[in-house]
Amino acid sequence: MTIIDLLERNAREFCDDTALVEINPDQPETRKQTWHEFELVEPTHKVAHYRREITWGVFNEKSNRLANMLKAKGIGKGNKVAILLMNCIDWLPIYFGILKTGALAVPLNFRYSSDEIDYCLSLAEADVLIFGTEFIGRVESIAHKISRNRMLIYIGTGCPAFADDFNDLTSECSGIFPECNLTEDDDAAIYFSSGTTGFPKAILHKHRSLIHSCRVEQAHHSQTKDDCFLCIPPLYHTGAKMHWFGSLITGSKAVILKGTQSKNILTAASEEKCTIVWLLVPWAQDILDALDRGELKLQDFNLKQWRLMHIGAQPVPQSLIKRWLEYFPDQQYDTNYGLSESIGPGAVHLGVENVHKVGAIGVAGYGWEIKIVSPDGQEVKQGEVGELILKGPGVMVCYYNDEKATADTIKDGWLYTGDMATMDEDGFIYLVDRKKDVIITGGENLYPVQIENFIAACPKVKDVAVIGLPDQRLGEIAAAIIEVKPDMTCTEEEINEFCLALPRYKRPRKVIFADIPRNPTGKIEKPKLRKIYGADGLVDSQNKS
Repeated sequence: MTIIDLLERNAREFCDDTALVEINPDQPETRKQTWHEFELVEPTHKVAHYRREITWGVFNEKSNRLANMLKAKGIGKGNKVAILLMNCIDWLPIYFGILKTGALAVPLNFRYSSDEIDYCLSLAEADVLIFGTEFIGRVESIAHKISRNRMLIYIGTGCPAFADDFNDLTSECSGIFPECNLTEDDDAAIYFSSGTTGFPKAILHKHRSLIHSCRVEQAHHSQTKDDCFLCIPPLYHTGAKMHWFGSLITGSKAVILKGTQSKNILTAASEEKCTIVWLLVPWAQDILDALDRGELKLQDFNLKQWRLMHIGAQPVPQSLIKRWLEYFPDQQYDTNYGLSESIGPGAVHLGVENVHKVGAIGVAGYGWEIKIVSPDGQEVKQGEVGELILKGPGVMVCYYNDEKATADTIKDGWLYTGDMATMDEDGFIYLVDRKKDVIITGGENLYPVQIENFIAACPKVKDVAVIGLPDQRLGEIAAAIIEVKPDMTCTEEEINEFCLALPRYKRPRKVIFADIPRNPTGKIEKPKLRKIYGADGLVDSQNKS
């Protein structure tokens, strides 16, 4: 079985059931039939917004039309088709249309600059680029280069002269599945790493990885046909898509919400009767802060059906989940850990039954094996810090066109994650930090995540990042960049006093108040912070004791 078999099954068995809903609260009216008025109960108020939906039957037909068009253009097994789109209702049908030709889908980060788009298309050896309105300028600036032996397809209104129009190409194509002999051993997709250490690496996965991620998601979150998943993060990333795979495997409804405003998240969950919502730490924090300030009131929303909130993509402060469960005591909570190299979330899994272990990322996920090892590859003792390594059906094939990076990352079938971790007496894994982010100060190893989790509990702190800065005496010192909650003030003295509960060597020796940059998947962009604050010269730590 491959993942496209699940879509075909849904189209047969649930043809007229809703598959996807797109909501954009900020989009101006374009078509009257796409607008919808929400009417809440207890109390009643209305929110007008852009809304459209498609059934599983329409989803499948859209995919088939694209697949037939691409096949007519000679695209099939071995070819690669890149997707450069913002989240929208067409994103997933396009993804599956590519897979149905036997070609590889190559999702691109919507934040990529022109140079990064060019780089990734070349690295993946993409034959086609499908792009949307938001990217006309970026694509046009490199069109003279990337259009050589490559087809550019534009989806939207007002097709630019350098591209072919998606609707013109697909409007007359058959909506019937073009047979393609695929197995789990066929290549399926190329994803790109976050690129936080330079240009991103291309990560190759087979269909086996995709179908395994479907099974993992359902095993962990117990989706049924009656569930409704609220999807907010970008679909180009494995995290959002692989969590949505729980909807695919059950034939259930999913809602694609544009934007991350707290009110819009709660409104969408209320009106669309969402049962599962995946949040990133900043969004959960924003919701809690808005509730604390009284800007949002839970009684204005119908959230009784919301059974599960889960978070991934970055370490989760224990204090955040404690606060969340105070507002939402009847909800289940879960954490999932994974990488694009391990087909996204679920390689390590906390489990809703283990909320008492909040702070841990969990135990081995469904179908996965895990170890914590020393630099020589030997398992460390319980409680010791080592590198987390993974093994299972979702491990990538390789870094495409990068043999050295592949050999450094996959050894004897084990994926070396670069994440430092420990295991407690019950077998639960706790992330300590990224190997490359460890701060060595006066010969002591400092793990920024541990310090960040502590500072995050300060009532005035909205977000925090800890990085190492160069120091003449100690080599490096820990610097805390702190984003203060709205409408609050905070001083360095207050942070230093709060940190007195930390061991002396773990206390930040420099405090900087500034916004915390995060990428679209919620990860702190520490290389950007190091570039901003590490280039100011050596920090004199001797004035702090």
